[in-house]
Amino acid sequence: MKILAITALLTALLTTAALGEDWPEWGGGHNRNMASSEKNIPMSFGPGKPKDDSRQIDPSTTKNVKWSLVLGSQTYGNPVVSDGKIIVGTNDGMLKDERFKRTRGGLVICCDAETGKILWQLVVPRFRTNNRQFNYDDLNLGICNSATIEGDRAYIVSSRGDVLCLDMNGQADGNDGVFKDEGKYMVDVGKPPAKINKSDADIIWRYDMIAETPMNPQDASSCAVIVDGDFVYAGTSNGVDRGHVRCKYPDAPSVIVLDKKTGKLLAMDDEKTSRQILHGQWSSPAMVTVNGKKLLLYGCGDGVLYAFEALTKAPKGDKPEILKVAWKYDCSPKEYRFDKNGKKRKYEKRHASYKSGKRGGGPSEIIATPAVHKGRIYVSIGQDSRHGMGDGALSCIDAATGKRIWISKLVDRTMSTCSILDGFLYVSDYTGNLHCFDPDTGKRHWVHETKSPLWSSTFAVDGKVFLGTEDRELWVLKAGKEKKVLNKIKLLEKMANTPVVANGVLYIATGRYLYAISADGKKK
Repeated sequence: MKILAITALLTALLTTAALGEDWPEWGGGHNRNMASSEKNIPMSFGPGKPKDDSRQIDPSTTKNVKWSLVLGSQTYGNPVVSDGKIIVGTNDGMLKDERFKRTRGGLVICCDAETGKILWQLVVPRFRTNNRQFNYDDLNLGICNSATIEGDRAYIVSSRGDVLCLDMNGQADGNDGVFKDEGKYMVDVGKPPAKINKSDADIIWRYDMIAETPMNPQDASSCAVIVDGDFVYAGTSNGVDRGHVRCKYPDAPSVIVLDKKTGKLLAMDDEKTSRQILHGQWSSPAMVTVNGKKLLLYGCGDGVLYAFEALTKAPKGDKPEILKVAWKYDCSPKEYRFDKNGKKRKYEKRHASYKSGKRGGGPSEIIATPAVHKGRIYVSIGQDSRHGMGDGALSCIDAATGKRIWISKLVDRTMSTCSILDGFLYVSDYTGNLHCFDPDTGKRHWVHETKSPLWSSTFAVDGKVFLGTEDRELWVLKAGKEKKVLNKIKLLEKMANTPVVANGVLYIATGRYLYAISADGKKK
């Protein structure tokens, strides 16, 4: 009997190892490192061809594809995977449900990880006010961030500035939680509520950051929240107005903390970073434990990385607690902020085409998410892609002190998060470069030019580095000290998303499609 028990245990352990792990949040965990220890990940796949006007992919034309799913007309959200389900954000450009009218808004899709079948969806109509100056949700970007899944709940920032707690089972097990107006929420302003069915999302609670904080986003609301204990940490996405002239709410917080079960506001920062805001705030928080204390890391719109002391217990009373700052680090080098004469340099934008080669200087905000590895933090600066190429910087910071360990100005402006695996760091920049650094010293081992604008972050796994481009290519390079291109795959759509791996499957989201790719998938 003991032998049988031991055999069963070993079988279970081996099976678990073979299956790999979920990827339930942006970066896989609170450290936000875009890397995975999984093995046997394919470096080749064929994206196939659409059958007809429905844009559904013909499976017979694909290679190594388990399944594919049509998303919106633009997709900037990233897939997350937990307990056999996937959540991905997109826009409503391909919405077919007759109950809902397309509004250039967002769409959250939950599908089955094994088959790609849609289980439920949440329609998020475009944000509108009577004052056009403060309308922002008009670029048809949709949901621009990843959800965070914990157990049977998912937490996501919507395209209209909400933090939402969603039931992973959708309406299939009834309308749970305190929020009961899903039918009204999912239709445009002035329209009658839609009749809800089992294919719809179930909102447990909603916190409206625009109304409650208050704040006003620039271009988009985007933040992958962190769920830690009983708390949800979210960036507000506060920014300048449409004219890029002033910030309507200069004293709005950059970070808020909500009760995980109720959505009640518990805490916020009081750094007033929006008084020095450059454009917007679209970074996501990370978390690190130093000397037994948790620090919340957030890159703000003033170009400074802040380390806040995480909550240890819920504050008493109704007044939100003010988050304490452990340290802060200016990610823009001094020469980016001031000229040789000490005069403050302007926030320099270049509204020029990528092919023009024109570059901008000056300081930049932090759009990338700080990545944590072995007590160090790696974070880059960058700007909205429409501002073009320009001077950037990658910093390595001591998590305990907030002091700089090294900085490299070889990395241009970037929106991308780092991957650190097996003693190497990989990061991309908007100019089109994929860099490989020594994470300890900051020495650059190599750089690869994709000759395409890059929005995506790198993903390191199984001796490979994956990177998608705006020019509809997926690059696969060998991980390590020597540069070697393993593959270049032509995609059907541009890729502004980051590849992720969960349970032995590679997930690739492009502008219109989500692919599940595995070595034992469909062969061409």
